[in-house]
Amino acid sequence: MFEELTEENVYIFAAKCYYNPLGVDIEEFEKDLKRFQYVRRLINRYLGGYELSSRLILNHLITIFNVFGVEGGMKMIEFYLEKQHLPVIKPFLIFLRAIANDQMVGIVMDPHAIEKLREINVTSE
Repeated sequence: MFEELTEENVYIFAAKCYYNPLGVDIEEFEKDLKRFQYVRRLINRYLGGYELSSRLILNHLITIFNVFGVEGGMKMIEFYLEKQHLPVIKPFLIFLRAIANDQMVGIVMDPHAIEKLREINVTSE
């Protein structure tokens, strides 16, 4: 039923994947669904010349994967993000182990995003 996500079925797909152990209400679900738009907006800002908000992107992605699962979250990331966003998001997905290094093969990772994630990794050790 969900081979390909469309505007018509993405909401139903998201609802089927959604898991929130603290309680589910429609406002919380929609708030979590908007995280995809927030990630997209943060990447657009970066591509427009602003600083990369790497920790904020990580926080949104962690929440996305926690409530929608990695498989569902990845499918919706592919739906909500455009081709120009993929070089920036790929290092985050590898960092969070949502994808392996050999996935998204044709996409060259953004070097600044890689560096920001290395800084986070060094400070957390």
